[in-house]
Amino acid sequence: MTEQVLLKNVNNPDALTLTGYEKAGGYQGLKIMFRDFSPDEVIAYVKDSNLRGRGGAGFPTGLKWSFVPKDSGKLHYLCCNADEGEPGTFKDRVLMEKDPHQMIEGMIIAAYAIGAKTSYVYIRGEYGLSISRVEQAIAEAYAQGYLGRNIMGTDFSHDMYVHKGAGAYICGEETALLESIEGKRGQPKLKPPFPAVAGLYECPTVVNNVETFACLPHIFSRGVDWFTAIGPMDAPGPKLFGLSGQLKRPGVYELPMDITLGELVEDYGGGPLTGKFKAVIPGGVSAPMIPRSGFDVKMDFSSLAAVDSMLGSAGVIALDDSASIPVVARRITEFFSHESCGKCAPCREGLTWAAKILRRIEAGDGLPGDPDQLEVLCGGIFGTTFCALGDGAAWALRATLKHFRPEYDALISKNNNRG
Repeated sequence: MTEQVLLKNVNNPDALTLTGYEKAGGYQGLKIMFRDFSPDEVIAYVKDSNLRGRGGAGFPTGLKWSFVPKDSGKLHYLCCNADEGEPGTFKDRVLMEKDPHQMIEGMIIAAYAIGAKTSYVYIRGEYGLSISRVEQAIAEAYAQGYLGRNIMGTDFSHDMYVHKGAGAYICGEETALLESIEGKRGQPKLKPPFPAVAGLYECPTVVNNVETFACLPHIFSRGVDWFTAIGPMDAPGPKLFGLSGQLKRPGVYELPMDITLGELVEDYGGGPLTGKFKAVIPGGVSAPMIPRSGFDVKMDFSSLAAVDSMLGSAGVIALDDSASIPVVARRITEFFSHESCGKCAPCREGLTWAAKILRRIEAGDGLPGDPDQLEVLCGGIFGTTFCALGDGAAWALRATLKHFRPEYDALISKNNNRG
């Protein structure tokens, strides 16, 4: 049985309170950090841990922090991306609703490392319970001296605020998130410059995910050697997977990243609801689906990249053999088309046309050349957009065409033979 680290308190209602969190060992990592580490040493220690971002891209966390300039003369900001708008993703919600102080402790550690006096927790507006519990936990942290002036008797001061999103998936992209916090329309910005140099209010800013922050207290309380001993060398530490779709035991599972996709959905997910598995989307709907023949892939960043997919948000969506892949593709494409901010033409126009073609195929009016036209549209979108929304949508659609083209052809052929 894998030790539960990030989820150890989720069934303990006392962990919602600061007192209960402290009894379970909370804020010990923060105390050790203040006692033994300078800001530069914190960054070096996180680099040594090889903690990789848990929000999607898997970028090394310590390396991201090291990009923040030390002599810019500007304020530094820290932001927690708790938007979690990727369909099939709900792991961060569990952390915020069940153990919010874990995230807050990690944010204070990160803020100390980069010299940020202010941080924002950007939570999607639909997460009402998460918002209320994080706000309550922040208030408790202020009352206990973990936030505010001269934290724990040090010369470090920090203020933390919750910022509510307004239901836009695009605000999960870090530059759009920062624009939203500033009160502007949530649209991505062209990079470079990256947020570490010019982010919130054009000041150096670090944006990390809820789960990423939740790992930090354990790295400092239990050590780098303990952290790197979990899972594969290039992706160590505990990882949360959100299982949903057509399987028997959906839920959030904490496991090392050297588990295979097949083990995840069969042993932990309980197998398919009906018949056999047809495919699994391994990391939220922007991650290309993997057919049953590829279930031996390990659930880490490099292994999934090697099979033209990605870990992404680790929202694992299982599809059994009752699922129609063209219908799944239509639903995914419609979502991305609806959520496109409209800033760049390839995403705005390409996804609109792709959705129209997929609806036509599903309605029985598909043409023999439609799958090829979808390939052309994907080629015009992928790699040409301001942000990753278009890339993810095109990549996901392409995977359905690559692995399940016969389903498209059969549906079109059936429809064309009706008359």
